[in-house]
Amino acid sequence: MTLQEIKNLYKSILSERYSDTETNTLFTLLAEEILKVNPVRQRQMLHDELAEETERQFTNYLSKLETGQPYQQVIGKTEFYGLQFFVNEHVLIPRPETEELLEIAISKIEDSFGNRNIRILDIGTGSGVIPIVLKKHFPEAEITSIDYSEAALEVARRNATQHQTQIRFKHQDYLNTELDECYEVIISNPPYIGLDEKEEISVTVKNFEPLMALFSPTENPLVFYEKIAGDALEHLAEHGLVLLEINQKLGHQTLDLFIHSFSEAHLVQDISDNDRFIIGKK
Repeated sequence: MTLQEIKNLYKSILSERYSDTETNTLFTLLAEEILKVNPVRQRQMLHDELAEETERQFTNYLSKLETGQPYQQVIGKTEFYGLQFFVNEHVLIPRPETEELLEIAISKIEDSFGNRNIRILDIGTGSGVIPIVLKKHFPEAEITSIDYSEAALEVARRNATQHQTQIRFKHQDYLNTELDECYEVIISNPPYIGLDEKEEISVTVKNFEPLMALFSPTENPLVFYEKIAGDALEHLAEHGLVLLEINQKLGHQTLDLFIHSFSEAHLVQDISDNDRFIIGKK
């Protein structure tokens, strides 16, 4: 088969799941991964006959996409904050909102601490994108990242090694852990979707991404934020920062947990004007 014939096959089989534009974009990304050539060279190769092994790679990817599996998992990587990260079924695929959280975090940390040797706690690290990006910007920072999932921590460690960032990863159930250190920054994108919102989540996400990283482990979707607010009273340094991604439906309820015990606490909207972040200063 030629590259054009493979491309036509993708369009035919994926037509019920993706638009032509989406399929073209997906095919370009996958062809770049398989053929190791840019889109311009791909267009020049459209009528070239493919080797059998190359053809098998394309059809293998296609069979996975046909099930609804996200392309990031199919190729095993994603781009986030200008960096490439390994991802699999054990971690959430990083979202643009978390990039926004990091933009805010980097700005606030620079304003408050400059490049000082600060201690940062990252709760629910997943693939490790948050601590790795922070370590790239603040190489003197001591970053501790915890997660309930050992499988997720394996992904995070792999990404940290890839990006040559030294981060202390710990396998812990945060909700049942007593902190024993003090930090200048606590940052988290914890599971915050209520169990009653499960039907609103796309089938693709529910089928292929770890539900424990999405849904609150109890009927209380604020359970992580309540513990973070309590821990911050004892384990956040004076003038320390709390930077959190939150459930857009629970913005003011989440803010109420922090507003009385912090000198500053703000609800910040994302690029789509949804209540998405809590920024607190002790």
